[in-house]
Formats: sequence, C-alpha cells, structure tokens
Amino acid sequence: MTTEFEANPAEGKRVYDLDRAHVFHSWSAQGAIKPLPIATAAGSYFWDYDGKKYLDFSSQLVNTNIGHQHPKVIKAIQDQAAKLATIAPQHANDIRGEAAKKLVDLAPDGFNHVFFTNGGADAVENAVRMARIHTRRHKILSFYRSYHGNTGTAIQMTGDPRRWPNEFAYGVIHFFGPYPYRSPFWSTSPEEETKRALEHLESVIQLEGPATIAAICIETIVGTTGVLAPTPGYLEGLRKICDKYGILWIADEVMAGFGRSGEWFAFHHSKARPDLIVFAKGSNSGYLPVGGVIIDEPIYETFVDRVFPGGLTYSGHPLTTASIVATIDVMKEEKMVENAREIGKSVIAPALNQLKEKHPSVGDVRGSGVFWAIELVKDKTTKEPLVPYNASGADAAAMGEFAAECKKLGLMPFVNMNRTHVVPPCNVSKAEAEEGLAILDKALEITDKYAK
Repeated sequence: MTTEFEANPAEGKRVYDLDRAHVFHSWSAQGAIKPLPIATAAGSYFWDYDGKKYLDFSSQLVNTNIGHQHPKVIKAIQDQAAKLATIAPQHANDIRGEAAKKLVDLAPDGFNHVFFTNGGADAVENAVRMARIHTRRHKILSFYRSYHGNTGTAIQMTGDPRRWPNEFAYGVIHFFGPYPYRSPFWSTSPEEETKRALEHLESVIQLEGPATIAAICIETIVGTTGVLAPTPGYLEGLRKICDKYGILWIADEVMAGFGRSGEWFAFHHSKARPDLIVFAKGSNSGYLPVGGVIIDEPIYETFVDRVFPGGLTYSGHPLTTASIVATIDVMKEEKMVENAREIGKSVIAPALNQLKEKHPSVGDVRGSGVFWAIELVKDKTTKEPLVPYNASGADAAAMGEFAAECKKLGLMPFVNMNRTHVVPPCNVSKAEAEEGLAILDKALEITDKYAK
C-alpha cells in the first residue's frame, strides 16, 4: 500500500499549536513534550506535515497489527456506521454476535462467551472482577516486569514505575517471572530458570496464603517492559500450580495477541490453557477503542443466575465490533499471522543476531514473530544497562540520541528504558523489515559510543 502526501508545514504548525494549547497528554510533563504532528498513514508508514515519511517499527503502541488504514477494515467501519452507528449494550445486534463468535473460535474449546470493554485496561479490571467473584478470594498476583493498564487495579498490577504514583487499589502481590538474560534466580540455563521461577512463584503463594489468591494475571509474553517470553515449560508449570491451589490464570494478551508473536495468541506457543483471556490492541489494529475478556465456561456458569456487577456504555459498540470482524477476516485472508511468524524467523531473528555480534552496545536480542527487543548495555560482560532503570533527563541521553537518530533516518522506534523494541505490523513485507533493520544498524552506532 502506498500513498502520496503533499507537504504542508503551515498546517503542521497549526496542528501543533492547537495541540499544545488544549490537549493534555498521557504519561508526560506537559511543558516538556513536543508531539510530532502526523498528517496521514498507510500500511507500514506514516507522514508528517513536512512530508517526511517514517517506517513504523513501533506499530504506534504495538497495536497496528494490520498496518495503517487497511482499506477493508476502514470500509467495514464505514458500512457499519451507515447501518447502525451505535446501540446500547443491553440490546442484541448482529455484528457484536459475529465478533464474539470469531473471537471464541480463536480460543481453546470451552471458551464460548466474550465481555466487551473499551480497551485493555478495563478488560483487565473486569477479568479480575470475574476471578474474585468466581473464587470468592481477593488477591491477584502479577509480574514485577509488566504493564496491565492505567485504571485502578490494572495499574496496581503493573510492575513498572508508572505504578508508583498510582498505588491505591488493594490485594495485588508482585513476583518475579523468568528473564534468562538478567535472571533473578541466578540460573544458568532456560530450563533452570523455569524450575527456579516456578519454585519462587509457589513460595509466594504459600506465604500469601493460597486460599486468599483469586488469580495470577501475567502478560503471556511481557511486552512494554522487555518482550520477555516464558521459558520452556513455564506456562505449563504455572497451570499446574494454579490447579493445585484453585487459582485462576488470566492471560493478558493485550499486546502479545493477534499475530504479534507469530500465533493468534501467545499462549499457543505452549500446551497450557488459561481461564480468562484478555484482549485489545491487535484485535482491531487499534482502529477504534476496544478490548474484552474471553471467558471459560466454568466462570461463565458463575454468572448464569448471579448478576455480573459490571458494564460499560460502549460495551460491544457496533463500530468497534465491526472492526474486529473485519480485522480477523483480513488477517486470515492475507495470512498475516503466518507472515509475522516467517518474517520473524527468516528476516528479523538473523538480522538481530548479526547486530548483536557487530555492536558492542547490544547485549541481548529476543522475541518471535514481529515482537522483539534489543537490550542495550554499556558492557556486554557485566550487562550494565546503557541507561539506569527509570532514567530521565541527562541520565537517559544515550537512548534519547538513539531515538532521535532513528527518526532522522526515517524510522519510528519503540524505546523503553535501555531497550528498543522491533515491532512492525504483522503484514510488514520482507523489504520493509530489511529497510527498518538497516536503519537500526546505522542508529546503533550512536549507542556504541557509550559502550565499552
């Protein structure tokens, strides 16, 4: 997909000035930001008002899984708007039922119902609510290295520093998940990491009191905080521990799902089966705000005669559910999940391993599909991070310079702490992937200056 855009710097200035005059931005000190005005987008690219073209290796917030402005999905939204633009959630409508059916068809047998939300954070909130009511327990366990959203319980479940000023919810306990490159368990192999991580988890459960724990909620592949896939056997072991203590497993597939890892859901890389599946982002490529919970039958049965105490005005909104139906259809028709898997295996993986060998600042590369991280270090031997944890200002200068160089060269990166993530759309072409990887190769010369 290609498009032409005629530069219009004056309009870009108007858009910027309007934003700075009236828009309050998330996760930001308002006076310290300079948002880039975006004019248009298509496929794996977007353009600013100066006419500069960027290859989107961020997929925005790792959600444009089918790329920008896919014509079939845009048309589906337009057609639905002409037919039924909105309707209250207490009514049945055709497109919501179709979307729910397509979602449960992607899940394991026994998942037959979907609760629709407005995004990933409130999907997590409602999955937790279901788990607590179903088990009659109150505690939720989640990884320290995690991000689950910016609503009350979801941000409390989050492990990264965005949690710190927002700790007002109750009953959340954090634990360490597997991370072979920086093992918190002093492991020397992935297998040992699995064993020790599971022993750690079970110890936390025993010390917290198994009868108080409703659910363990983890990102199936940890996203923003590192692209950390579970080590071999970890999810199967987690499933056994949950069954042993009557604890539910909530699989947060908000970022990892819908082809991102090379499978429809990231837990499909294992033989383990969750109890609740949380989705958002890639389910409709972020074209409209949507999320939800796919519910296993035993949990659904809890609410057959008991009122579920939750709801949203826009739950199952016709436009958002139409976009889900169209997105799943085009992903299947155009074999995007298969493309993500193959691009990851044959293009991204070998290229990143070459970058690791070439650049002294590249300490680790990891991932699958179109879901990868490059971890940057000052010293490969000591693994000292290129910038300190939660660094800002001058302490984070190396990563800031790297990101600026990427943008200068026409690549939009996804940078978090001492990592850059390689997360293009699932339908990225081989040529586009190679273009982005070549720019990363060039930009890493900046970070190499800070490495020993």
